[in-house]
Amino acid sequence: MTTLSAVSIVTADMSRALDFYTALGLVLESGGPDQPHSDLGGAGIRVMLDTEEVIRSIDPQWRRPEGGPAVTLAFGCGSPQEVDATAASLAADGAPVVRAPWDAFWGQRYAVVADPDGNPVDLFAAL
Repeated sequence: MTTLSAVSIVTADMSRALDFYTALGLVLESGGPDQPHSDLGGAGIRVMLDTEEVIRSIDPQWRRPEGGPAVTLAFGCGSPQEVDATAASLAADGAPVVRAPWDAFWGQRYAVVADPDGNPVDLFAAL
């Protein structure tokens, strides 16, 4: 039987990616801003960050995807106010806001920001 144990994100800038994901509450467990690979925990699942160079060392034909992401990460917040505050804090740190916080028809406060590599990251809380 297989078990999902990690999500891997390819990054062009390890330092900026670490700043972004630690601002969302993930905890650096190994690696660091000057390393080609970092592991983050604290989310119930391990998040791995790998530089483009690491990925190309595994697959020399790898190219950054074009036309949009295939995966989005979603972070639960403790309250609708936390969604707003987290989106505002990330935006103040330079993260693009893809969609400002709104009350979604499915009963959640929702926002979408982009990580330093342009991957969408959802923030949500029950209304």
